[in-house]
Amino acid sequence: MTSFPPGGDPDATLHDATLVAPHDEATDAGPPTSPTPEPAGPKPWYHTRAARVAFEWVVLIGTAVVIAILIKSFLFQAFYIPSASMEPTLKVHDRVLVNKLSYDFHDVHRGDIVVFKAPPSAQSGGIQDLVKRVIGLPGETIDSTPDGHVEINGHVLSESYLPPGTALGPPIPKQVIPAGHYFVMGDNRTDSSDSRFFGPIARSQIIGRAFILIWPLSDFRFL
Repeated sequence: MTSFPPGGDPDATLHDATLVAPHDEATDAGPPTSPTPEPAGPKPWYHTRAARVAFEWVVLIGTAVVIAILIKSFLFQAFYIPSASMEPTLKVHDRVLVNKLSYDFHDVHRGDIVVFKAPPSAQSGGIQDLVKRVIGLPGETIDSTPDGHVEINGHVLSESYLPPGTALGPPIPKQVIPAGHYFVMGDNRTDSSDSRFFGPIARSQIIGRAFILIWPLSDFRFL
């Protein structure tokens, strides 16, 4: 005979307890989805390392060219000396660096070495730019003495930048330098085509002030 607990349900049958794991929806999702593989075959040219390096070089060279053009146009420019007119200060084939902004900040000074556009009468052999030293300023009276010295407003000009005993060469016709013009001469007074021949130059003709001798390196110095 089978007995039941007091107050128990006679229709209930005792079974061994069976543990059922909770339903896990993740188990029905299948394995994790793998990334979509890249298409087979070579990469486009613009995705290759060589293309990136080439692009970087193009940008670098282009930027350098633009900077060089801007510097040459507005800041500094190198010029070579085509003749012996500035000897012994500057010799043939020397290179000088010219500051194009110098006279935007101050006036042209006596004794400055300037590069300027040659007057038509002084252009020969393809030379369009000349290098000379500023001797006379606007409004001054300039001429030369019989013994070969430059006179400014009736006073002999001291020219310490010339070697002692430098001969004047062709004399300076007495004249008043016009406003906005400058009387220029080469340091090699006996072999220089300058304002004694083509007259004073206009301020607008001046490209800039030569301030450094950059070649040959052995003669590198400020002017």
